Amino acid sequence: MKPGYQKYIPFQPQKIENRTWPDRVITKAPVWCSVDLRDGNQALVDPMNLQEKLEYFHTLVDIGVKEIEIGFPSASETEYEICRELIEGGHIPDDVTIQVLVQAREHLIKKTFEAIRGAKNVILHFYNSTSTLQRKVVFHMDTDGITKIATDAADLIYEMSKPLIDQGMNLRFEYSPESFMGTEMDYAVEICQAVLEHLHATPERKVILNLPTTVENCMPNQFADMLEYFCRKIPGRDSAIISLHPHNDRGTGVATTELGLLAGADRVEATLFGNGERTGNVDMVTLAMNMWTQGIDPELDFHDINKIKEMFERCTKMPVGDRQPYAGKLVFTAFSGSHQDAINKGSQYMKDSGTEYWEIPYLPIDPADVGREYEPIIRINSQSGKGGAAYIMEHNFGFDLPKAMHPEFGSVVQHETDAVGTEITPERINQLFHQTYIDVDGPYKLLKHAFQETIDGEGHSHVAFQGTIQHTDTIFQVSGEGNGPIDAFFNAIKGEKMARFSFLDYASHAITDGSDSQGVAYILLQDQRDGKKYWGVGLSHNINLAPLRGILSAINRAKRARHHE
Repeated sequence: MKPGYQKYIPFQPQKIENRTWPDRVITKAPVWCSVDLRDGNQALVDPMNLQEKLEYFHTLVDIGVKEIEIGFPSASETEYEICRELIEGGHIPDDVTIQVLVQAREHLIKKTFEAIRGAKNVILHFYNSTSTLQRKVVFHMDTDGITKIATDAADLIYEMSKPLIDQGMNLRFEYSPESFMGTEMDYAVEICQAVLEHLHATPERKVILNLPTTVENCMPNQFADMLEYFCRKIPGRDSAIISLHPHNDRGTGVATTELGLLAGADRVEATLFGNGERTGNVDMVTLAMNMWTQGIDPELDFHDINKIKEMFERCTKMPVGDRQPYAGKLVFTAFSGSHQDAINKGSQYMKDSGTEYWEIPYLPIDPADVGREYEPIIRINSQSGKGGAAYIMEHNFGFDLPKAMHPEFGSVVQHETDAVGTEITPERINQLFHQTYIDVDGPYKLLKHAFQETIDGEGHSHVAFQGTIQHTDTIFQVSGEGNGPIDAFFNAIKGEKMARFSFLDYASHAITDGSDSQGVAYILLQDQRDGKKYWGVGLSHNINLAPLRGILSAINRAKRARHHE
């Protein structure tokens, strides 16, 4: 490849002084126009049929898109029929404007006017290529010839529009100097000014000037310079709506659009998930949700992103990538241990602080905002850390493990992921937890027990414990007294071999709601012979029994550990 780069002509930036766009911020949504049904559809291996286009159109309406380019009705009979079905079938709400595209050619313009008859709100979008490269290699024309194509089309459109407007159609005009980004800016201003004049644009009847990044050929900041220059120079700026139509050839379509809005654009033409020719158009979902993260209402509704994604994939036969922003399968998922730990702490912080803001590291938005609250945020593989498994146990199964317990259980899960070499499911993590801490029924078992509690006149509790314990084949009785069930149990086993364990920590909580709620107890013991610490977990509907089971779990785990040493 090495010498190959030399055949490319570098982009020549537009010189501009005292640029202002870097100091601006986006504060409101642009006017949105979907070009899915035309720009996205023409890029499909198998274009959408009528029913698919209708379903897609209604989805766009439900999202809240008010301007929808429905196709190129003069290009084929199929496109013409779809336009007629939308109009005659009553599919277009009164507050939605359909947009139709046509080349600046007389017979195609006339066919387009036939296609839109009977519609209430229409944008007639015409274009011709203006770039230096296309003038040289495609049209073999100078700028005067290119301008004449545009103004002749504008004259025809204006004259043919009069009777429709008189009949009550809300008909507006849009002009695109195709390949704007490859056009000299002074000439782009000149041709757009001429079109505005021939369409008799006024501040009351604005014309949309759509400035396409037909093939992305420069950095987003350079495009912003071009756009600010254009907006400064165009006469009658107050008679125009400046629209963007970015493609994504350099992978910076979103950035180009955002910087273009800073530079003066009012409107954006985009597609769901960035579908379109080559690397696609700019992604409407990403743009809108980027605004959402900044506290700006994008005026579009993506609260059920999975439903929208399912429709898109079914109608276009195009998959949405796992890493597609906001909509991809894995975009709210953390495998990395440090990320999992931060998410876990952020979740706990929000719970403890009661903050009204979303403040969880590594998650730019609340997944629930796009209807993904039931999907796993943390998933476990060999890259995961100690906090991830604890997060799964809490959010999937209701076990709020003490923080000091996280490293121990995390190592249990880590051993499993290293062994299998793949991601493990929450169900498998729960199974490992039960195997390690709860289903530890030997060598000691509590066969029977009884508590007797008395409370003196000062409110002090006194508990007597009696129980039957089995150790392998031996069964023995124990009894003891204390100021609570745990103290009484420890006093009961003082004379046994279990007495070498000292009590370090205890935590408990309910894991189910209601009168039959189940409680869990986490017990940390220390073996006084070697100083090693062992966690045990007890589960029971009886609030007094759960910690006893947790104590025996810890003791049994210690016994098994010594046996394996």
